[in-house]
Amino acid sequence: MLTQQTKDTVKATAPVLAEHGYDIIKHFYRSLLGTHPELKNVFNMRHQEKGQQQEALARAVYAYAANIEDPSSLKAVLEGIANKHVSLDVKPEQYPIVGEHLLGAIKAVLGDAASEGVISAWAQAYGNLADILMGRESELREATVSESGGWNGWRDFVVASKQPESDVITSFVLEPADGGPVVGFEPGQYIGVALQVPRLGLQQIRQYSLSDAPNGRSYRISVKREGGPDPASAGYVSTLLHDQVQVGDTLRLSAPHGDFFIDVNASTPVVLISGGVGLTPMVSMLIRVLQSPEREIVFVHGARNSRVHAMKDRLRQAAATHPNFKLFIFYNEPLPEDQQGRDYDFAGLVDLDKIASQIMLPDADYYICGPIPFMRLQHDVLLNRGIKEPRIHYEVFGPDLFAE
Repeated sequence: MLTQQTKDTVKATAPVLAEHGYDIIKHFYRSLLGTHPELKNVFNMRHQEKGQQQEALARAVYAYAANIEDPSSLKAVLEGIANKHVSLDVKPEQYPIVGEHLLGAIKAVLGDAASEGVISAWAQAYGNLADILMGRESELREATVSESGGWNGWRDFVVASKQPESDVITSFVLEPADGGPVVGFEPGQYIGVALQVPRLGLQQIRQYSLSDAPNGRSYRISVKREGGPDPASAGYVSTLLHDQVQVGDTLRLSAPHGDFFIDVNASTPVVLISGGVGLTPMVSMLIRVLQSPEREIVFVHGARNSRVHAMKDRLRQAAATHPNFKLFIFYNEPLPEDQQGRDYDFAGLVDLDKIASQIMLPDADYYICGPIPFMRLQHDVLLNRGIKEPRIHYEVFGPDLFAE
């Protein structure tokens, strides 16, 4: 347990860390990855290049300091971090290494302002946070391995099929190389995919939502090709999956995890709101919820046009065959052929106000996934229309820049 003196010291220095947070975290990553280059195989190097990881960690450190009197207020945040750590196969022995370099960065950037008392307080605070996360991560690992088909760490899977879903999204069906069963998952969860990236000379790990219902035999992921035609901006892993990985190839997977999933036992309405490739966890949720004929479900999706709209035929077919399911499609740059065939319902960006009467349902839960600006907008619209925060759920992949 942290003493009150330790809490007071951490709270008192929180504004200073907020002011210098980005510089501290830049120093931290430079020191950590310079001393332990093997950790580059765990960290997302594209996010490192863009500065996203640095910004997200700086915010997280400040949030922890500001809420140190009541860490339970960060329970949802810590649950998400723990799930992602397990998916990345973060080891308990890596926590002291991170702590050493974080404290060293605070001391280096703050100089004399980082007194012995300040560093001691932050060391205790970090140790407390590490214990919370390691404890929860151990629970998640034990729960997974106790299930039929469960495993810890990495397991080899073979690409059983590869199917283009749109100009930018391709689905992969993955079956275990050992022929055994695979652990189930909650609709909305993700798996980790580890791939060697030749141009980096490193392993890189990405998390991809599962885009099908559990079947005990295989997993399906639907991957967007990230970045543009310029190789310097293209996604390291998504490009390899699209261009190089073929049927019969082997990938290393971590077991399903994630705290963004639907309550399959509830009977209340569900509203799914997605943008772009954010529809992938929603498809998994939809397939599962449609197995409960009495449950009302609305799916709102935004895409540029039909060329990049994945799984559109499956969604339309589901809407045509399930009376409890309503589908609304927004295209912000519809093509001439889209207008002729009416592959969409509304032109423009997703505007929930246009369909407010269809989505404002009693006791409904709202699930949002897509680009961060998209999620912020939909989140705020729902709040302004009286939807309570606990009923709004969202998923962020990579550094969480959602919260201000």
